[in-house]
Amino acid sequence: MLEQLKKEVYEANMELPSRGLVTYTWGNVSGIDRETGYFVIKPSGVEYEELTPDDMVVMDLEGRKIEGKYKPSSDTATHIELYRAYADIGGVVHTHSPEAVAWAQAGRDIPLYGTTHADYFFGPIPCARNLTPEEIDEAYELNTGKVIIETFTDRDIDPVFTPGVLCKNHGPFTWGKDAAQAVYNAVVLEEVARMARLTEMVNPDVKPAPDCIRDKHFFRKHGVNAYYGQ
Repeated sequence: MLEQLKKEVYEANMELPSRGLVTYTWGNVSGIDRETGYFVIKPSGVEYEELTPDDMVVMDLEGRKIEGKYKPSSDTATHIELYRAYADIGGVVHTHSPEAVAWAQAGRDIPLYGTTHADYFFGPIPCARNLTPEEIDEAYELNTGKVIIETFTDRDIDPVFTPGVLCKNHGPFTWGKDAAQAVYNAVVLEEVARMARLTEMVNPDVKPAPDCIRDKHFFRKHGVNAYYGQ
C-alpha cells in the first residue's frame, strides 16, 4: 500500500542524518496521500541505518495503524493535528537540530534579519508557548499540535508562507507540499537559526530587516508574481 509514498518518505527521513539534522533517532518525517487520507511516517525508535522503505508505517487521520510491522513515531499525533488543520500540507518534519533547539529552549522567535530568511519564511519563525501540565498529562503529542495551530491562529500567520515553528523547550517542526520539501524547509530553518544567532553575536542591538526587503525576497520566490528560477 502506498509504495511510492513509502519510498519518498523513507528517502526524506534519510536526508535528516545526511544533512546533520538528527543524532541517533531524534527525528521523523511523514508524508500524506490526500486522496486516501492515509499518511506514511517513520517508525518509532528505529535507527536510520536500519530503516528500509518497507519499515515505514501507514496511518489514517484518526490515529489508526493501517499497515506496518512497527509502532509509528511517538510524534504521530502532532503530525495528524497539522494534516487535519492545514489541507495544503503534504509533509511534516520534526528534528532536534541544535541551532533551532537553542532558540526553542530560549523561548524566542527567530527574527527575520536578512534575505536568506526572507526567501523561505515570511516573517519571524514563531516559538509556541509551553504546554500546561494538564495538556502534557492529557495528550502530550496531540496537544503539541494543537498549540502549534493555536500559535498560527492567534498571530494570524499563514502556515504556507511560514512553513515552520519552534515548540518551546522542545524543538522545530517544519512542513511543505510533500515530505521532501518539508525536509528542505527543516534544513533552511536550521541554517537561518544559526545565522540569526551569529548576527546577534556580531551586533547585540541588531533590528529586523525592513519589511520591503522581506516582501521583495519572499514574493520573488512565492505567490502569483514569483519570478525566481526557471
